[in-house]
Amino acid sequence: MSAFRRFGLAAATAAILVPLTSCDTGEPVQRAAPQPAPPAQTLELTPAAEQKDLPVSAEIGITVANASVRTVAMADAKGRLIPGRLRPGGASWVPDRPLDYKGRYSVTVTATDGRRAITKSTSFSTMAEPQRQVGTGMYLFDDYTYGVAMPVVVEFSEQIPQSARAQVESRLFVTTTPAQPGVWHWMSGRQVTYRAPEYWKPGTVLSVRAALKGVPMGEGRFGDDDRKATAKITDEKLELVVKNSNKHIEVFRDGKKVKSMPVSLGKASTPSSSGTMVIMDKQESTIFDTTGEPGDQYRVAIQYAQRLTWGGEFIHSAPWSVGDQGNRNVSHGCLNVSHGNAVWLFQNTHVGDPVTVKGTGVKLEPGNGFTAWDMSWKEFIKGSALPVPEDLREPNKSAVSPSSSPSASASPVAPSPSGTVN
Repeated sequence: MSAFRRFGLAAATAAILVPLTSCDTGEPVQRAAPQPAPPAQTLELTPAAEQKDLPVSAEIGITVANASVRTVAMADAKGRLIPGRLRPGGASWVPDRPLDYKGRYSVTVTATDGRRAITKSTSFSTMAEPQRQVGTGMYLFDDYTYGVAMPVVVEFSEQIPQSARAQVESRLFVTTTPAQPGVWHWMSGRQVTYRAPEYWKPGTVLSVRAALKGVPMGEGRFGDDDRKATAKITDEKLELVVKNSNKHIEVFRDGKKVKSMPVSLGKASTPSSSGTMVIMDKQESTIFDTTGEPGDQYRVAIQYAQRLTWGGEFIHSAPWSVGDQGNRNVSHGCLNVSHGNAVWLFQNTHVGDPVTVKGTGVKLEPGNGFTAWDMSWKEFIKGSALPVPEDLREPNKSAVSPSSSPSASASPVAPSPSGTVN
């Protein structure tokens, strides 16, 4: 056999795997073993084809095996594409905006394992606009800057029954940059609040979508609108600590005490609440009007008022009680400071800054203001209607951020300025 022929046999022997006898030389050669067939790909979609009268909050359910979703294309009856995104884990695809009432939509999904692709399609139509709609509001304004304790608060005009809360909560999306995953907590049937285990990092960007238009809310009612906002957290961490023991407010900036000022808190018959509150609203000038309410009745102009509770507790200028500040509690529950100190606080604080009052003997009532931080993380996560991820059950542990939705105009509900004078 020539050297050239032997070289060719050597090359073939190196490349083929299964031995067999050559018919012309008697020398062994090898043949590739048959490869097992790749596992079958499956792809199923919901809603089923031609389903009718779906809510305009409808999502595309996707069940896939031995492949990953590559594309989802939803189009309306005129062929216009609807943008959206997959939830984490890929169990469903969420349109970036609510669908139209009495609309018709087609959906095509393609999944692949990198070598093969599988495609499925479905179509459906949405319901007419429902008569019974629940009003929704969000306490977050687009392009605003808030303090490090600002929770995301969504409110409802009517009670949401327990049976509907998980579905409602699943349509509330929060994205934070940098990532600081959190949990929703139902303060009541009319309010749900979101926070992370710790205060937001200074400079955090919060993007929120309350994707509630058309969401079933129990008892034949549906959500009224989608609401979106992107806001920023301040670049500094400002905290106020109020001690009844020495009747002073201490102000901390990034953990360092920068100011201390005397204060007069609520008198014995109208004590201030103890607990961690959040500045909810700031008004340079307002009217406290308690006419028609039980107890003391008055109508008084107030300057530099910062709301702490729905029940009417504020930090505000109280020049009439300067002699008592730092010595005695004489207010109706508010935190009285001098005019100069009220101006300084007003100029340096932000909506969303935490205010912790200690030692008054009366505990802050849950839901009386933004009270998300007045409970431990262990207590807070108990208020979720959805299962809490395992890595969020312990504080100071990271987790994957919740799914996000792009932002649109927000429609926040502003706090009422009315309160009690002190």
